[in-house]
Amino acid sequence: MTAKIKLNAASGGGSFSLQAPSSSANNRVMTLPDTADGTILTTTNPKAGNIIEVLQVVKTDVMTTSSVGFTDITGLSQAITPKSSTNKILIHYDATIGGDEIVFIRLVRGSTAIAIGDASGSRVQVTQGGVMREGNNDKVSIFSGSFLDSPNTTSATTYKLQLYLTTGVTAKVNAPKNDANAAYTGRSISTITLMEVAA
Repeated sequence: MTAKIKLNAASGGGSFSLQAPSSSANNRVMTLPDTADGTILTTTNPKAGNIIEVLQVVKTDVMTTSSVGFTDITGLSQAITPKSSTNKILIHYDATIGGDEIVFIRLVRGSTAIAIGDASGSRVQVTQGGVMREGNNDKVSIFSGSFLDSPNTTSATTYKLQLYLTTGVTAKVNAPKNDANAAYTGRSISTITLMEVAA
């Protein structure tokens, strides 16, 4: 018979039970914190700031584009389903991009741009961009950053990176623009990591 301890509330209300494993092969030890008072956290009652889940997408292939305006970086999007609508999503991204100097990136949630600069005349609202590469098309630019987002939903939510190019510009993701078959040319990765943070 399985051993069981049941604690009843002092004046009505609910009860709490501790039940031993069904087999001695499954013996378990629960150690309480060495403090006067404490709260045992559960998956449905995490402490504010706890990381609930971590998801990541890694892009290893090369993408080439000359499309003017914003273009999704293929294979660089990650969906997450928040456990609570009040939880936040901490996003970290790294993208390696080769191309001409006027290359920008933008972080997007679903179809909504997030983590972008203020509107100002004809200037493009982006997350990062305009990295100086000294005109050497064997070099790449590294775009890296983090942003704490509040999606306010418990529905599946997708985060992605977009490139922004002006007329006559070509960009490559995970490779330099020249991409010569030589020992001085590297192939790299780009990533998006999502962490759900309890509110």
